[in-house]
Amino acid sequence: MNPISEDYRFPPGPEDPQPVGVDSGTLDLLTRLRDEYGNVVGFRKPNGRPACFINDADDVRSLLVRHHSKYEKGPGFERVKMLLGNGLIVSDGETWRRSRRMIQPAFTRQNIHRLIQVMVECAEERVRRWTPVAESGGTLDITQEMSDFALELILRCIFGTDYERSILSRGENPFAFLSRDSERNLRIVMQVRETHELILEVVKQRRARSTDGDFDFLSMYLKATDRDGWGFSDSELLDELVTLIVAGYETSAGTLNWAWFLLAGHAEAESALLAEAGTLMTEPASIDQEVLTSMVYTQQLLEETLRLYPPVWLFSRRALEDDCFPEYDVPAGTDIYLSPYILQRTSGYWADPDRFDPERFSPDKTYPKGDRPYFPFSLGPRRCLGEYFSFLEMKVHLGLLIQKFHMTLVSDETPKLDLGINLRTRDSIILRPAIRK
Repeated sequence: MNPISEDYRFPPGPEDPQPVGVDSGTLDLLTRLRDEYGNVVGFRKPNGRPACFINDADDVRSLLVRHHSKYEKGPGFERVKMLLGNGLIVSDGETWRRSRRMIQPAFTRQNIHRLIQVMVECAEERVRRWTPVAESGGTLDITQEMSDFALELILRCIFGTDYERSILSRGENPFAFLSRDSERNLRIVMQVRETHELILEVVKQRRARSTDGDFDFLSMYLKATDRDGWGFSDSELLDELVTLIVAGYETSAGTLNWAWFLLAGHAEAESALLAEAGTLMTEPASIDQEVLTSMVYTQQLLEETLRLYPPVWLFSRRALEDDCFPEYDVPAGTDIYLSPYILQRTSGYWADPDRFDPERFSPDKTYPKGDRPYFPFSLGPRRCLGEYFSFLEMKVHLGLLIQKFHMTLVSDETPKLDLGINLRTRDSIILRPAIRK
């Protein structure tokens, strides 16, 4: 590849332009480039723009943490913006910084802990749904079940008492299409926009009454103010709520889908999870942050699931200015590609990387928590605010359900990947539940 200029140290890479998108071809391409050129690869895209795939763990951390201000969101976010508007995931610059500061109080541990019983109630609803299926010897579409569970939970945590009073007042859940259709195309964009009027009506009602005693996300967002004392406008609030609905359910739904698949195929992991849950979660009503913090093995299991199947498999950034790393330079305008899926399965960082082993994340293993080649929720200032919420939700779900049901695989075939904006299974995972005696 010809250098961009004599002043830049551009990484080695292929001579021909390389097409990069959000698809299986891109995963194959980036994996091949890593194998051929190493963990940092420079190339040009068909439009002539310089690009760089970075799979070096130290450089990924530097870019996302110490150098983050030199980058903005990269290619591919246009599709996300059509769906989510200009919410926290999509916005950049001062708009993002203002929103991040305003939203952060809603995701403090103290506030998340107030939502634990909502998580318990949603998990117990799955027990009621799954019991007759298990008794009749039936099967569960666990992919659909996890989507329905996670969507109901995030809606209850956002809207509180308004979920049943206003959201469900017209009959069927108006957001159900999100969990029923995995495509994120123009049709879904239009369906999301059809919910805007309903969301704004709930916002109007909530603005008209006191929210002092409420701790759902909508109340916290309504209380939020910037440094000048201004709150969110209705349009800003709409974008942030849609972002929270879609992103808040998809991450947990996808991770739990993979977790149940892995548990059904790994008896040792299932036994360890069952032993921990049976010891700590004896009474659903007494589940609190202390119980959930004590669920060390469950945390390891979820982190290993996220290592193998990160919710967002490909991140992109665009350099706003020239940047430099120890071995190469990044000129302004360069598109950067980072893949948690590839890094977290690179043998230079993980022994036997395709094997499921929750013990990798035990406290005495190779990598200290803050130094892992691991970023399923991103890193640095743009690290997902909902990470802690998601882990608590998934611990409650798995801890309660594993005590009630033993799951077996209907098929021995490993699910194929659906490599869209989020990492999904191409087809639903079907499991057979049996009631534990």
